[in-house]
Amino acid sequence: MNFQAAITAAWQKIGGLIDGFIIMLPNIVLASVVFIIFFFAARWLKLLVKRLTRRHRQARNLGMVLGRLAQGAVILLGLFVALSIVIPTFRAGDLVQLLGISGVAIGFAFRDILQNFLAGILILLTEPFKIEDQIVFKDFEGTVENIETRATTIRTYDGRRIVIPNSELFTNSVTVNTAFNARRIEYDVGIGYGDDVNQAKRLMLEAIYSVDDVLRSPAADVLVLELAESSVNIRARWWIKPPRRIDDLNSRDKVISAIKQKLYVENGIDLPYPTRQILFHDQTEETDGDRSRQREGWPAGNKEVPKPRSISGSLKRIAQIQASKNGNGSDRNLTADDNR
Repeated sequence: MNFQAAITAAWQKIGGLIDGFIIMLPNIVLASVVFIIFFFAARWLKLLVKRLTRRHRQARNLGMVLGRLAQGAVILLGLFVALSIVIPTFRAGDLVQLLGISGVAIGFAFRDILQNFLAGILILLTEPFKIEDQIVFKDFEGTVENIETRATTIRTYDGRRIVIPNSELFTNSVTVNTAFNARRIEYDVGIGYGDDVNQAKRLMLEAIYSVDDVLRSPAADVLVLELAESSVNIRARWWIKPPRRIDDLNSRDKVISAIKQKLYVENGIDLPYPTRQILFHDQTEETDGDRSRQREGWPAGNKEVPKPRSISGSLKRIAQIQASKNGNGSDRNLTADDNR
C-alpha cells in the first residue's frame, strides 16, 4: 500500500511538472523569439558601428570596441527580457544583487581573463599597433591578424599563428616595424687595409643608388665604422618604402649584390676574410729562458741563429733547476755544459 502511494505521489508530481511546462511553453517560445531578435539586433548594431567608423582610420579600433560593447549590452538586455517573460517574478535587480555578492569571488577566479579584457580595451583605444601592422614581441615576429578583447593573433612570416594575451602585449615592449612610412636598413662591408677608403665609399654609394627600391630622400650614406682585425669596416645605410618585411629582404638582396659587384668584380677592391697567424715555439735553443735573447719562434733574419740545445745539456739543466728547488745544494756538484 505504501509502495502504491509512493508511485501515485511521484506520478502526480511528474504530471504537475508536465502541466506546468505546458502552461509555460508559450512563454518559453515567446522568450526564445525575443532573445533571438535581440541577438540579431546586437550583431546588426555591431556591424553598423564598425561601418560608420570604417572610413576614419583613427576611429577604426574605437569603433571595434564600441561595437563589441554595444553587442554585449544588447544581448544582456535581451537575456533579462527573456527571463522576465519566462519567470514573471524575475527582476533584474535580483540578478544584479546576486552578481554583487559574488563579484569578489568572480574577480579572483577570472583575474587573468579580466586583466586581458581590460588590456585589450586599452590596446584598441590607444592603438600602439593596428591590424596588418608587422610587430616584434619577444621571440615572435609577424603580421597582426586580429586584436580581440582577450588576445591578439599574429601571423608569422613562415605561415604560423601566434596567440598572445593582451596583458603581455600591454605591459611589455613591442617593436612595430610598420609604424612609419619609411624604414632605414644598414649593412657592414669590410675592405682590405691596402684599399682606398674614399674610393670604396664612393663606389658603395653608386651601388646603393643603382637599386630602384632605395629612396633618394632621406639620402643613403656610408660611414667608416671601425678598424677591425682583418678589415676596415664600412657601414652602408639606406631607406626603403614601404617598410614591410618582404621589402626589407628584397632591398637587402639587391643592394648587397650591387655592392659586391661594384667593389670586388668591377674594381678589384678586396673583401677580406678573417686571418690568424700562429707561431710555434719548440724551446730547443740555448737562449731559451733569457728574455733579452729569446726569439719566441720569430725568424732570426740577419741576426745569428742561436745554437740548438743538446739533450744532455737540457737534462742537466732540468736537474739543476730541480735541485735548486729542493734546496739540497746538489746544483753545486753539477758541472753542466749546455753546449756539449
